[in-house]
Amino acid sequence: MELADVMTTTFAARKFTDDPVPDDVLFAIFDLARFAPSGGNRQGAHAVIIRDADTKARIAELSKTAARRYLAQRGAGESPWNPVSPPGVTQQQIDEVPGVDDFVAPIAKAPVVLVFSIDLSVVAAVDQDLDRVGVVSGGSVYPLIWNVLLAARSLGYGGTFTTMAVTEESKVRELLGIPDTHAIAAVVPLGKPVKQLTRLRRQPVEEFVTLERFDGTPLRGGDS
Repeated sequence: MELADVMTTTFAARKFTDDPVPDDVLFAIFDLARFAPSGGNRQGAHAVIIRDADTKARIAELSKTAARRYLAQRGAGESPWNPVSPPGVTQQQIDEVPGVDDFVAPIAKAPVVLVFSIDLSVVAAVDQDLDRVGVVSGGSVYPLIWNVLLAARSLGYGGTFTTMAVTEESKVRELLGIPDTHAIAAVVPLGKPVKQLTRLRRQPVEEFVTLERFDGTPLRGGDS
């Protein structure tokens, strides 16, 4: 596939065939993805490849803690897990929300699950002292994860970002033997998608790119 085709058709795949993802395919994916940038080129990311059914099921179970709140907030018309507005849903609504099993099913059912972490001892978290949630450290791991999904797409495979397991980070670390210095960044179920989507819904450029200032003139194509 051409690069533009890969970039504009890499979708969130959540349903997979029973086809395996062989080691040589995974190696090819990571061999391309490893050229992603990272802060200071320190390359502190690590990926664990999981095929064991019990381990996948356990990660799916650990993901339910965050998934319950996510689904309850979404059902109430809130922006789930955003750091600006506290949740308006009750704990009972969170505990009793339906659809949790289906929500985490891709993790349990995917042929392969990738768990990504980042070594916090090598990242430059320049926003760590600001009075807000830190985001800068993600720049040292998320380009790699996205490259994995792009490379997978180019080879006929697919997956999706999931982050629900992060709320149970200590248990995920213990399950997989991940050091305390590593932060869990994402869990990515991967496989052969049941369907290959080619049309994605995204904001037009004019909606999120402006000239000179946040409230500046939207960037438009052509001579407009």
